[in-house]
Amino acid sequence: MAAFLEVADLYKQYGAVTALNGISFTVGEGEMFGLLGPNGAGKTTLLSILSCLLEPTSGEVFLQGRRVRQGDRWVRRLIGVVPQELALYGELTARENLHFFGELYGLRGAELRERVKSVLAAVVLEDKANDRVNTFSGGMKRRLNMGAALVHEPKLLLLDEPTVGVDPQSRNHIFEEVRRLNAAGVTILYISHYMEEVQALCPRVGVMDHGRFAACGEVAELLQRLNGLIRINVPRVTPVLRARLAELPDSTLSEPNNRTLELNCRDVKATLVRLVAILNELQVELISLETEEPNLERVFLHLTGRELRD
Repeated sequence: MAAFLEVADLYKQYGAVTALNGISFTVGEGEMFGLLGPNGAGKTTLLSILSCLLEPTSGEVFLQGRRVRQGDRWVRRLIGVVPQELALYGELTARENLHFFGELYGLRGAELRERVKSVLAAVVLEDKANDRVNTFSGGMKRRLNMGAALVHEPKLLLLDEPTVGVDPQSRNHIFEEVRRLNAAGVTILYISHYMEEVQALCPRVGVMDHGRFAACGEVAELLQRLNGLIRINVPRVTPVLRARLAELPDSTLSEPNNRTLELNCRDVKATLVRLVAILNELQVELISLETEEPNLERVFLHLTGRELRD
């Protein structure tokens, strides 16, 4: 897959503060790449540089093989930015907002009217096209906020927390629209604090921390960094049961109390089959059973820590 976006050894210094510390990655043409990171990780600074709003201290950004610099107007025609903060005019209608943003990108006349009509349909606001935005619900504003970035048909879409504070229906529709755009060939950089969103949408993910990547790769590869967990409660942990479970391959046994056993294992499903067979063989009554498969949230906390960030 050819690189559509390339970030090479990017640094950004604000006095003594290092916001970006030598970050490098590529996003292939037509790829949906997820970007995660705690507050202060450098995501906003990176997005500002990719949007040509900020110049890096050093390093380079390439779009379709061409170097990107602050203020480059040709870049803005290729990218659409969906900011975390709503970028809409409340006193204008949905149609007027889209018309305004379309004109900023040089669209005029019939072409602009057709694009506005198409975007209103895409974000399911056709019946609200002539209503003022300050009368909209949070979910409607979020959908229009994304629509404003789509009027000029960008090739690269930068999404910064596009589902913050929305209802489940609007969230689901934003997911569907993002998937539709990606299937149509739009390259997407998806930034979110919602791990389940990124895991569901993005085959490849980068986890930022302190201005650099703590990890970057396929989601399946990142999940393999952590073991799964099986926890069982039984009437009593006998020496025989303890010994048999300790022999299970690719797992580590722990005993929080005299009725609970935990297996930290590489393969939850395979270990669970062996565990159930042993319990049946020894005729041990099972009071409760819990399993925890590795997920992106656990990987994220493992990489960045559990300490609160301002």
